Amino acid sequence: QLQLVESGGGLVQAGDSLRLSCAASGLTFSMYAMGWFRQAPGKERELVAAISWGGDWTYYVDSIKGRFTISRDNAKNTVYLQMNSLKPEDTAVYFCAKATSKTVALSGYDLWGQGTQVTVSS
Repeated sequence: QLQLVESGGGLVQAGDSLRLSCAASGLTFSMYAMGWFRQAPGKERELVAAISWGGDWTYYVDSIKGRFTISRDNAKNTVYLQMNSLKPEDTAVYFCAKATSKTVALSGYDLWGQGTQVTVSS
């Protein structure tokens, strides 16, 4: 069964850190680029970070550059999002997603996790 399961969200204070994990099953994980998206209340879902199949190439949206780091462990079928210096505006549901390609992609994601809530208080 194809599945992505996120974990690691929670309630933190501004300036704190969190690490999100996304475990994949039922697919050849190492063949695909992966991405992390987020959706805040009343806003559209946005891609915040993406990583190529081998981890060599990454993409970050400007608002999180220098604070978040995406990484992957293909042996564990897991992709991570390390989030440092969190801000209240980072509050959202965070989703991981599988791309249809190996390379970093801004679109073309076809499998999604259920999401994990991140809430940052000021």
